[in-house]
Amino acid sequence: MTVLRYGFVLLLSYLIGCSNMAFYVSKVKKVDLRKAGSGNLGASNTMILLGWKPAVIVGLHDILKAVLAVILARLLCPEQPLIQAGAGVACVLGHMFPFYLRFKGGKGFASYLGMTFALNWKFALIVLIAVIVVTLVSDYIVAGTLTTIIVVPAYLGYATRSLLLAGILCIATCAILVKHRENFVRLLNGTEVGLRRANRGELRIKK
Repeated sequence: MTVLRYGFVLLLSYLIGCSNMAFYVSKVKKVDLRKAGSGNLGASNTMILLGWKPAVIVGLHDILKAVLAVILARLLCPEQPLIQAGAGVACVLGHMFPFYLRFKGGKGFASYLGMTFALNWKFALIVLIAVIVVTLVSDYIVAGTLTTIIVVPAYLGYATRSLLLAGILCIATCAILVKHRENFVRLLNGTEVGLRRANRGELRIKK
């Protein structure tokens, strides 16, 4: 029964992650985010194409659903802390690979950050500040993303003395790295869209 309960929590967390606000917003705005910008259904592409306000809504939704997944895992499986991390990772993967969108969702960063908040909110606040600083200084969102997904499993694994915890979190880290491979290529080629350019609305879809 315990194994079934763990499996249920992971499946539920994946389904929670599948809820995609960027997709809902794109329907309201009648703009297919999958066919413009980076082509991803996430906060970053929403910001680039639709502006800050829709992006904030999308980002908060993506963060909070990961927080919800971890909290539910904590309530349903209090005897197994690792399931909390597993639930967070499952939620991140659900956001990135939603079954009803042919497994093409967002890039997972906001949900990854939400998972981190639910696992260790004090550390997550430090990470958030670091992400903001790195992003503003570099002008690239992907720089802040890379900082987060490397630091989080390294620190939490060290703090808990658990290589298994670090390994579980690295599943999401690796998935996000793969999802951002095109960003890294554009960054090397000097064609990645910077935050300042996106903020000026140069790529925003006009209606």
